[in-house]
Amino acid sequence: MQRFYDFLRGHPTGVDSFWAVLLFGLSLLWVVQDNEGVGTRLAAIPLVLLLSLSVALRRRAPEKVLLLVLGLGLAQLALDVRPNPADFAMLVIIYTVVAQGGPGWASRLALIGGLLAAPAAQARWPDESTESVLGQVFVTIVITVPFVLAWVLGDSVRTRRAYLDQLEERATRLEKEREAQAKVAVAAERARIARELHDVVAHNVSVMVVQADGAAYVLDAAPDQAKQALETISSTGRQALAEMRRLLGVLRTGDAKEGGEYVPQPDVGQIEELVENVRGAGLTVDFRIEGTPRPLPSGVELTAYRIVQEALTNSRKHGGPDVGASVRLVYFDDGLGLLVEDDGRGAAHELYEDGGADGRGHGLIGMRERVGMVGGTLDAGPRPGGGFRISALLPLKPAH
Repeated sequence: MQRFYDFLRGHPTGVDSFWAVLLFGLSLLWVVQDNEGVGTRLAAIPLVLLLSLSVALRRRAPEKVLLLVLGLGLAQLALDVRPNPADFAMLVIIYTVVAQGGPGWASRLALIGGLLAAPAAQARWPDESTESVLGQVFVTIVITVPFVLAWVLGDSVRTRRAYLDQLEERATRLEKEREAQAKVAVAAERARIARELHDVVAHNVSVMVVQADGAAYVLDAAPDQAKQALETISSTGRQALAEMRRLLGVLRTGDAKEGGEYVPQPDVGQIEELVENVRGAGLTVDFRIEGTPRPLPSGVELTAYRIVQEALTNSRKHGGPDVGASVRLVYFDDGLGLLVEDDGRGAAHELYEDGGADGRGHGLIGMRERVGMVGGTLDAGPRPGGGFRISALLPLKPAH
């Protein structure tokens, strides 16, 4: 049965043609049984044929068919062809024109034609069984009702179709917006993971490289120092592997688990431990906290830790020999201030901007992205008197 319905919906012109042939056959029976004479029959046959044909063509050109039907109605009045089964085509055309949602003039013309059809027919062929004026008016109203219902039904179908089209368009638009949001989310997540990987790899690997160079330099002269450096390399490597496993676990499973337990993100409380590790790697660091420490949003704490980590890594990489650094954390009422400075020789400015001179440096870019995500500000550049300075202000609430 469903296939039959699908076939009918797939061949609308064929269905309309079937009903047109059926309507033409019924109308021919009326013409044969007409007792008005041969002249009337000859005039009725082309009118019946054209009215039936209008049903077959109603979906292809509804406005033109409407004009044709109105002309046939006037011809029917002029040629004295009494109402017959073919006039049912007028109801079908009125419904079609309104339901198709064509021009406004066509819908108004269909309504006016439907309202005038019954009074015109009653004036041309009065009902002989009703002598009173009220009776004639009542019959006219009864005959007019089907035309009005056809127009109302067509308008209802048009409104429903427009509503469904609007819902479909809205669903399509929402689907496109969801796809766009998904792409943005994927890009943001990739950028976040890239920042995390950069911070982990750049910091820990640079520490391992410095310690390895130092161990090779003092291996023969001071074996104890070389052993200490190797121990630092070992612990730093384990820490790097642990953070790498955490990030890879997020990529594979979508959560931050390691061994079944949640792994916390670095926070401000671990900055002191970070400084101690950097000191153990050979960089002199002065660490101070001003204000009253208090819990901060997790995003602010992670951003502060990564900024200090990246700044100290850059000081060790670009500061040169005997470089010293200082780290200050200032707790304000509405945020957290960071100031990381070193007195080394620094690096060329292009190493910090636009991916570095070789296009591979992303430390400062990652800092700016992190600070921007929490609504803060970042200032980085050479320090008067030599060295490099990085200052950041991280608000407690993101700026809108």
